[in-house]
Amino acid sequence: MQEKSENYMRKCLDLGRIALEAGNPPVGALIVLEGKVIGTGVESGKSTGDITNHAEILAIRSAIKNGYLEKLHLATMYTTHEPCIMCSYLIRHHKLAEIIYGTAVPFIGGFTSKLGVLSTQSVPKWGNRPKIIGGICLKECIELNEKFSKTLTTP
Repeated sequence: MQEKSENYMRKCLDLGRIALEAGNPPVGALIVLEGKVIGTGVESGKSTGDITNHAEILAIRSAIKNGYLEKLHLATMYTTHEPCIMCSYLIRHHKLAEIIYGTAVPFIGGFTSKLGVLSTQSVPKWGNRPKIIGGICLKECIELNEKFSKTLTTP
């Protein structure tokens, strides 16, 4: 399981590098169902001016466009960064079964922040919370994020 997760996360890291090259936070996301990638997302909120263009949202949109709306509840999302609160709402709405991420996102993460959108059981229509695994390819995700942080501090 760990090896398979790392393979998908390396693909997410490649997508994150594409995002970084375009001036966006280095987030890449995949949705996988039965060993098949059914949706992909490359962070593009900054470059497009549309804050909803987070990698996780784009991966869900991609999976829906590819005809998998009715099967999202069986799928796993891989993403370089813990989904934020906005992305977590969409994940819960579509009832994705599992979220596997690299690095946590302090303050606004859907799992590790005080808001806990991914872990709450208090919204009846959301049903069961997804299985959540963090820290996959953590070192590589952090290094990629540090490259982005340097672009923010460079004059």
